[in-house]
Amino acid sequence: MGALQQIYFRFCFFFLDFLCHIYCFPYQKCTFTDMLSCFKDKVGDVLLPGDVFSFQMPESITDSKPEKVVCGPGLRRNGDEVLVCKSGILRHKQPNLYWIDSQQRRYVPGKGESVIGIITAKSGDIFKVDVGGSEQASLSYLAFEGATKRNRPNVQVGDLVYSQFIIANKDMEPELVCIDSCGRANGMGVFGAGGLLFKVSLGLVRRLLAPQSEIAKDLEKMFPFEIVVGMNGRVWVKSKTIQQTLIVANLLESCENMTAQQRQTLFRRVADGSI
Repeated sequence: MGALQQIYFRFCFFFLDFLCHIYCFPYQKCTFTDMLSCFKDKVGDVLLPGDVFSFQMPESITDSKPEKVVCGPGLRRNGDEVLVCKSGILRHKQPNLYWIDSQQRRYVPGKGESVIGIITAKSGDIFKVDVGGSEQASLSYLAFEGATKRNRPNVQVGDLVYSQFIIANKDMEPELVCIDSCGRANGMGVFGAGGLLFKVSLGLVRRLLAPQSEIAKDLEKMFPFEIVVGMNGRVWVKSKTIQQTLIVANLLESCENMTAQQRQTLFRRVADGSI
């Protein structure tokens, strides 16, 4: 057998092994009768992209009404199956909400998400905004509260804007607005004078934006501060002094990989002046 034939057969062997690994190994099936138990058994475990959970009902129970399962970030519904599209830990919230908790830093724009953007350029009636995604988003000067053709908002290159996506898909340019459905700013617009902007993981952002965030409550006990959190992983903080602002930023960055007990111990040492 010649050298070229050996190379060809070796390539075919590795290619078939790769196909078997991709299409056979990652799939995990569970029937409709134990779909919830299958999910609950995996809560707290690490899942990888390609894992599949089947919700197809057997023919013997087609008359029964299936329970609703809500898929959060990292999970994608495809007919009777739920596919894992991000690597991370499976989390669960009552009654049937599931999502993947990952330390992802790359942001993919989503419709309705509020983000912190940086004005990078003015192009006619449109502002170009850097939101940390694969491409810049557009922001119309009319997308501000009270803005008209004569009364234009005072927005300069380099300003920070807290805005919301109204268009975000792979086939169109992302578009932002700084008003809600009623035409009110509702906390959106230009901000950021005198504060500090830094970037954290998307998992920490979701923890900060939780209704009862333990991290925010622990920080408020130390000293007052202002904070703006964007779903794109950007966080802006401002306190009374520059020193306190830097302390808050460093504490937030250190909370990413800490348990609740470790975080409380660190905050206590900072409050006592031990650090």
